[in-house]
Amino acid sequence: MLRIAVPNKGALSEPASEMLQEAGYKQRKDRRELVLVDSDNDVEFFFLRPRDIAVYVGSGRLDIGITGRDLLLDSGADAEEIMQLGFAGSTFRYATRPGTAREVGDFGGMTVATSFAGLVTRHLADHGVDASVVRLDGAVETAIQLGVAEIIADVVETGTTLRNAGLEIIGEPILRSEAVVVRRTGEDGEDPKVRQFLRRMHGVLVARRYVMMDYDIRVEQVERAVALTPGLESPTVSPLHHEGWVAVRSMVPSQDAQRIMDELYDLGARAILTTGIHACRL
Repeated sequence: MLRIAVPNKGALSEPASEMLQEAGYKQRKDRRELVLVDSDNDVEFFFLRPRDIAVYVGSGRLDIGITGRDLLLDSGADAEEIMQLGFAGSTFRYATRPGTAREVGDFGGMTVATSFAGLVTRHLADHGVDASVVRLDGAVETAIQLGVAEIIADVVETGTTLRNAGLEIIGEPILRSEAVVVRRTGEDGEDPKVRQFLRRMHGVLVARRYVMMDYDIRVEQVERAVALTPGLESPTVSPLHHEGWVAVRSMVPSQDAQRIMDELYDLGARAILTTGIHACRL
């Protein structure tokens, strides 16, 4: 069986399980379950702390796993990213009190508090900065107020929490993170079970980004219409019983669907319909 690590809690857990269900995999109904066998798909799921997943995969105990890019890099595990999953996006940045520092190069001799000590230590080393790193498990924004550190490094979404603590963001982002699929570094990429899993997950990503659009249009307007709806390879064009009209079917990005429908209508297209895509293989 393909052995897959899945986050058991936190921001990664529910979106990961939802995506796996969309991909046709069985998922646990009881959150206390730690192991779930999906015999129909020849897969065994292990529900683990997100921070530990890269370690288990890197050790070879599990074949692949879903975790955050930040957690993967922070772990220092012998694992690598092989697919981006498009959810749980975040930005990892430095912050401090105004006037303390303006960029990473100013951190020399200071202390940085963070929940991602491995990631920050490597980032500072890459910039040639000699600073101390203190690892905290949470609420790192209070570290400066309590005198534990002069700088913090933390996940930033809107920056409101930092501003409320009297801090300002400085320097460029350390990392832009999201949920990713990881495997052991250097592992054979030709494993058919892994390739099938990645195809399924990719199919979910595509299905979420596209809708199927159908419409009828006069033949003399077909070329202009299909220029708006080129599809992934080419749209399907079928003659209608009514002479001089054709039916067109094509995949279009869901975020552009309303605009495309308006432009097709202006070209004379009618019976314009969009339907969701639940699964696909490309």
